[in-house]
Amino acid sequence: MTDIATVNAKDRGEARASSSTGLADPRRATRLVLSIFLGPGLLVYAGLTAYPAFRTIYDSFFHIEGLEATFVGFANYVELMGDETFWIAVRNTFVWSFIAPILDVATGLLLALALYAGVPFARFLRVAWFTPVLLSYVVVAILWMWIYNYDWGAVNVILRTVGLGDLASSWLGDPNLALGSLIVTHAWKWAGFNMVVCLAAIHSLPREVLEAAELDNCGWGAKLRFVIIPMLRPTLLSLYILSFIGKMKIFDLVWIMTQGGPLWATETVSTYVYKRAFNWNTFDLGYPSAIATVWFLVVCASVLILNRVLASKDRLEY
Repeated sequence: MTDIATVNAKDRGEARASSSTGLADPRRATRLVLSIFLGPGLLVYAGLTAYPAFRTIYDSFFHIEGLEATFVGFANYVELMGDETFWIAVRNTFVWSFIAPILDVATGLLLALALYAGVPFARFLRVAWFTPVLLSYVVVAILWMWIYNYDWGAVNVILRTVGLGDLASSWLGDPNLALGSLIVTHAWKWAGFNMVVCLAAIHSLPREVLEAAELDNCGWGAKLRFVIIPMLRPTLLSLYILSFIGKMKIFDLVWIMTQGGPLWATETVSTYVYKRAFNWNTFDLGYPSAIATVWFLVVCASVLILNRVLASKDRLEY
């Protein structure tokens, strides 16, 4: 006890000596140091994110042609409410955002469970399933345009080979099939990412609980339903919300594969904003700025609502 008290007194004495000599606490940083480290990042954020966002909101109250801007107040927003194409784009984007993430997360979970169960060639499959995540949207779009080709695409060739030629379709040319085809393409690209996250979450589950389920002769189906999925719920919800945010602003895949067609069947808000701003030669940046502003608020509100609705009330601890 005497030795411990002596050591503590010595430590307190050294702390007082350090403070009296003016030595800085290593856990604290001066404003100069903070400015040096945070300044470049804040400047980049302000110039490439914050300023464009606030400028878009500001421009939404003007009619802009070239360098001339005429203040119109809320006229762009009033016009937006009666824009039928905009509401079609909203419907398609909501289908993307609310339904497609279920396919993405479910596919990633199934792949993760397959690897966790020890399927043959697991190492090769782990790499093969994750590879699409590394591909750019341009490569993925061109690849799947070939796969969906009506004459020699892999999908129709397989259908004709197995005697289901009547099901062969113009997957990107049929308004009833185009959106679903794009959703499948997007799920193929991101299934590997969801697989890796789910697999890491499964390996982090307590072994005691899984072993107890096995000792109780709990089959894979029951163990998945009553043990694994409930314990993975926070991870699955996080993946769903991330997927939701990404799909609310989907642009590049749609633009390369269909450009919003056919007959607006795959039009999203992002592609519609681009068309109104640069593609239709309307020479007015105010109206697409109003669309972007409204959608920015919709995305923020949707994320807040999803976090509130899907948040787990009972926190799992293990």
